[in-house]
Amino acid sequence: MTQLSSTLSRGQLFERATAAAGVTLDRPLVTILVTLQAADRPLRVGELASRMQLAGPYVTRQLNGLERRRLVKRVPDPDDQRVRLIALTPSGEKLIDRYLQVINGWFDQALSGWPEDDQRDLVRLIGRLVDDLSAHLDTIVAEDTATE
Repeated sequence: MTQLSSTLSRGQLFERATAAAGVTLDRPLVTILVTLQAADRPLRVGELASRMQLAGPYVTRQLNGLERRRLVKRVPDPDDQRVRLIALTPSGEKLIDRYLQVINGWFDQALSGWPEDDQRDLVRLIGRLVDDLSAHLDTIVAEDTATE
């Protein structure tokens, strides 16, 4: 896992991906957009901050900049009209789609020599790993919270 993390965090890869996609945002802003896109639904600021493991006020400041650029918007929560959720705008969706196409293209190229069965197995196993690890870590957090 450390080697994979190291590989994905190599210097200049983010800059190359954003340049190739024509994205002129820094890493924290792109990360917010990726997180919103992956959620596939609008999120509360607190949930977005939690998913990114950042403090809410920091995320709020970043969101204000993205909102000024018309890449995100605040929408009413259908369950509580007092609450606003953060959603991608069509411009935000297009921008992050371009960025992710570059990243996904790198993965496709790296795996192009793999048999299709191996590629499918990798996707299935990574999904399983993420699901199982998330459930386990949620249990650990719940146990810690119960003992406080």
